[in-house]
Amino acid sequence: MTENQCPKCSSELEWDGAYHCGSCSTHYKKIGYCPECSAELEKLQACGSASYFCNTCNELKSKSRVSFVFQPILARD
Repeated sequence: MTENQCPKCSSELEWDGAYHCGSCSTHYKKIGYCPECSAELEKLQACGSASYFCNTCNELKSKSRVSFVFQPILARD
């Protein structure tokens, strides 16, 4: 099973600068939420690895515990 599935049709999402579902013709933004307080996490990326920081809890969160949601992007320019 793929990690990045369309929330509408469960097809695998492609990357074209944003997550894109070819079946639904919809672009998505991948958002991570804190497992403790449910606040939106900040993605910190350096040297090829990504970490997630919660500004509410003021601490790093393990990617394996983060809840990810794909939010539709309404308009692309």
